[in-house]
Amino acid sequence: MPVPATRPTPPDLPALPVTFRPNVTRAVLLSVGTLMLIVITAMSLLLEKLNSAERVSFVFVGLLFFGVLCLLSRPKVVADDTGVTVVNLTRVRRLEWAEILRVNLRVGDPWVFLDLSDGTSMPVLGIQPGVARQKAVRDARTLRALAESHGTGTDTATGAAGSAGTDTATDAGTDTATGTGTNTATDTGPA
Repeated sequence: MPVPATRPTPPDLPALPVTFRPNVTRAVLLSVGTLMLIVITAMSLLLEKLNSAERVSFVFVGLLFFGVLCLLSRPKVVADDTGVTVVNLTRVRRLEWAEILRVNLRVGDPWVFLDLSDGTSMPVLGIQPGVARQKAVRDARTLRALAESHGTGTDTATGAAGSAGTDTATDAGTDTATGTGTNTATDTGPA
């Protein structure tokens, strides 16, 4: 009697809801924005040759910089029992688990991409390996495991994406998590 194929054991799944966010990047952006606002406002108050309109314009520029940096610190991903909410810079999109066919974070990608059942790919700026590579890899693996455990399967991916669960991105480089010659840490493969 043949033994049924088993999937590798997913990492311990976190209790839902769970939020993925680039915390270090967010802290840096908000700190720099606050510091810039304080410095520009202080400059407007300390420069004696400025009139009221010029002082207001200084503060306005400081608020504008702070607002842009707040916008850049906004991305996150919130996973719950029914699906995923992706918050990017200016857009929020709610996805059901069945809509997510695959979670990808390949070598050189600036952030995670979700392959969706409608044939499109969606960037997820809430998981980005720029500053905290290991955390991003861990978060991508966790999101992939959550997608697999909540109803995403390779049969759906085969029908919509046209590939039978293989990933076209390969790299002979070093795995950032294990130091081996494969790239399974950053290439999350099919969901």
